[in-house]
Amino acid sequence: MHPLLHVEDPAAARPGRLRAVWRAAHAPVAGVSRQIQLVAYAVPLTVLPSSIWRLPAAFDDGVGAGERAYVVFLSITSEILAFTAIGLIARWGEVFPRWVPVLRGCRVPPKAAVTPAAVGATILTLLFTLLFTASEIKGTTIRGDDLPDGYPSQASGWEAAWFYLCYAPLILWGPLLAVLTVAYWKRRHAAEKAIAPA
Repeated sequence: MHPLLHVEDPAAARPGRLRAVWRAAHAPVAGVSRQIQLVAYAVPLTVLPSSIWRLPAAFDDGVGAGERAYVVFLSITSEILAFTAIGLIARWGEVFPRWVPVLRGCRVPPKAAVTPAAVGATILTLLFTLLFTASEIKGTTIRGDDLPDGYPSQASGWEAAWFYLCYAPLILWGPLLAVLTVAYWKRRHAAEKAIAPA
């Protein structure tokens, strides 16, 4: 009798490969403190509740196809943008990954990461941390107009509580991104000074 050969199921191998890709995308580079790691991992989590809150509303009766596509696009794009904060602690934020044409393997210039991150942190802080908070306190839209009928914060009970529970974390997105941007700049600047000839 011949011994049975162990043949690995391709479906079983896939989770291991996905896990390796996930780890590679999230693994911090040397010099990143545990606190900064936690800040980076928190950024996508500050955006996730609002995305989850919006998606069921996109599929309500009476919502047109264009509005539905916009809400889904907004939710997915928000999460992708939030995920880029991980690049401020991971290797792919310092060296372009293999899948980037022409630039693969090249060093990411610190200003190429810091400039969009700083602009994003400023806009997000102004939009969510300041304007959204101020408009909610005043009971107006961000533009200062009266709230329309059916605005989620005007609901009562659990509906308003659910809205605030999902949207309140967004006020942290800008400040957390600012902290990561400063930490990234300091780490890359210190590394470049250490490499530079005396």
